[in-house]
Amino acid sequence: MNKILARWNSATQEEAIQEILPCCGSTAWAEKMVNRRPFSSERSLLLASDRVWFGLSWADWLEAFGSHPRIGEHFTKAAAASVSEGWSVEEQSNVAAAQDQTKRDLSEGNRAYEQKFGHIFIVCATGKSAAEILEILRRRMQNEGGAELREAAEQQRQITQLRLKKWLGI
Repeated sequence: MNKILARWNSATQEEAIQEILPCCGSTAWAEKMVNRRPFSSERSLLLASDRVWFGLSWADWLEAFGSHPRIGEHFTKAAAASVSEGWSVEEQSNVAAAQDQTKRDLSEGNRAYEQKFGHIFIVCATGKSAAEILEILRRRMQNEGGAELREAAEQQRQITQLRLKKWLGI
């Protein structure tokens, strides 16, 4: 068994919550994941993560979204900020290298998105260029509120899966 998973399985509830919280940013998700312990394998943890995520309320999803900095920024106020922020910087590394105009367009797009939908624009940025992210942002601005919330939730699910794998070292 994965050493990190084995240790986490036996951690206290509070320690386990604090350790896994940066992978998602939703307190309800972290608590439900901890309550499902022990996990026998990385695969069982990853599958449970998806089941738990899609069983959460929209408010829980919004909490997770709020744990991320805006695309192109590095600041977050989340409780699990230090680990999560490091991952965000890595995930958005292509944005940091973008041309100034693209960065400005992303910044303006972020503001317009937040004004329209009431939460930050969230996208699984790993492996995407700034131009690709900007195009995704523009496309998603055409969505209706409920459809966009579900799209953002799917992006968060993908981010959570990547972060769980980083956390587990797989």
